[in-house]
Amino acid sequence: MRNGVLAITREGTIAVINDVAYRVFGLTSRPDDVGKPIGEVLRHHPEVLRVLGGAFDLSHLPNRAELRLRSSGKVIGYTLCLIKNDAGAIAGAVLFFKDLTHVEQLEERERLRDRLAALGEMAAGIAHELKNPLAGLEVMAGLLRRQLQDSPDALSILNDIVSEARLANAIVHDMLEFVRPIRLQVEKVVVSQLLRDAITMAESKVSPGDTRVIVQLGHDLPKISADPHQLSQLFTNLLVNAYEAVGGAGTITITGWREDIETVGETTFDVVESPVIRIDIADDGAGIPSEVLDRIFDPFFTSKPQGSGLGLAIVRKIVEAHEGSIDVATRPGEGTCFRVMLPVAPLEISRAAVASLHGRA
Repeated sequence: MRNGVLAITREGTIAVINDVAYRVFGLTSRPDDVGKPIGEVLRHHPEVLRVLGGAFDLSHLPNRAELRLRSSGKVIGYTLCLIKNDAGAIAGAVLFFKDLTHVEQLEERERLRDRLAALGEMAAGIAHELKNPLAGLEVMAGLLRRQLQDSPDALSILNDIVSEARLANAIVHDMLEFVRPIRLQVEKVVVSQLLRDAITMAESKVSPGDTRVIVQLGHDLPKISADPHQLSQLFTNLLVNAYEAVGGAGTITITGWREDIETVGETTFDVVESPVIRIDIADDGAGIPSEVLDRIFDPFFTSKPQGSGLGLAIVRKIVEAHEGSIDVATRPGEGTCFRVMLPVAPLEISRAAVASLHGRA
């Protein structure tokens, strides 16, 4: 069956639990679970216990409802029914459900894209209007600098003006990069070569100092369908952050290998195994403070004195354009690891298809 099935008796013992239910709940299948109290088997899922426990007290049972599993963050769409015996008495209840986590993520991604599209139109207009006066300011300051060669104080101020104008122009450029829609030029790319090129580019942007870079890539890494320019920018931004985190005296470790993960099929929406490439970029720097960890991918959020706050936002945008995912793990004082998962062949599901499936079990 495509759906999970969990049935209990009136006494609260398990009557039926199928393999899909085990997988969604993250449990190991055990034949002796049938006959055990539901609270014992699903003790880590109190929200499911509440739904099933209230089945015998409700006059109208939920149909096509949704529930988030706190322990795993998964979202399930479910229908709850009562089971009667031959005499018409209620003998138990059954929960039919489907894992909607991937669908939920796709919908949230679509909502985010809509919001960013509206923001992007406004920001692009503002950025274009700012670039011209900033360029003019830099040119005029340069002309004044030639005429004031005999005044060290004035030259110092003009140098500061030119420096700040260039910084503002770089921020405007990053903003345009962020709001501009990504149009992928997809081709077959070798990720290992892109990573080595990204190391060279990152070292040209920041001083590597005595930083040691360790690259450990699997020999079976397949070529993937991706935009090499966008992926190069993605890895370069992450490596620049890693170099800055270690401050010229640490270790950066890059690992990569092929994995198979469960995804939703493009046409049938069955759970299928899809090949991905996993890239971990880890450093042994100071780590990211817990109070800012949830905001690091937000546009214009930065903890750097001269940062624009768009580097990681652009990274996430590139990853999502490739139908991949990015995650971060960090411990203060021990370092940070960014994990990028990129599909070997991008998975595309239309908005209409997602809308038609959402909420069904």
